[in-house]
This record gives sequence, structure tokens and C-alpha cells, in this order.
Amino acid sequence: MYAVFESGGLQFNAEVGTILKVPFLAIKPGETVSLEKVLLVKSGDNALVGNPYLTSARVEAEVLGEGLAEKVDVYKFKRRTKNRRHNAHRQKYTEIKINKIVSPEN
Repeated sequence: MYAVFESGGLQFNAEVGTILKVPFLAIKPGETVSLEKVLLVKSGDNALVGNPYLTSARVEAEVLGEGLAEKVDVYKFKRRTKNRRHNAHRQKYTEIKINKIVSPEN
């Protein structure tokens, strides 16, 4: 079974056992989370597509941990003015493992 879900404004492909890094969720490691914004569920040749979301479909996952993504450097430069700025940012993420995909058919 295969699903596409939304978390933090981004879309992710999910199969059972997949480990994903999603935008930060305020949930402690070891707990489970149910992601309700499911866009598509595919099982074999049958595919259910939401408009925009499927009702009564969800993806259940276990939170493995939290972390910081790679550093993104931001440089601002204006020529001939000695105006140079440097800034950096590291986005928080939550690592989850997909345990179960619940389809509206079930």
C-alpha cells in the first residue's frame, strides 16, 4: 500500500516501513502520530484520490527523533558599497517511521 500525505505544507510519499524527515512536530520521540491530511492512497491497481484530502484516511507513524537539517548560508551583497551580510539557518525536522496506512475502504 502506498500513500501521499501532507505535513508542514510539504507532500511526502509513504509506504509501510519508510523513514522520513518531516518539518518539526512537537511530539516526543517514541510516541505515535496520526497524519490526517492524506491526498492519495494506492493499493494494487486501485487508487483513491482526495479533493483535496481523503476523509477517514490516515497515516500512522512513530516518532524516532528530532534534529537540525543542513546549514543554509544566506549572503547579501551590494556592489561598490562595502555592504556585505552573512546569515545562516538550520531548519528543525522530526524523523518518523511509517507503521500503518489506513484507507477509507477499511
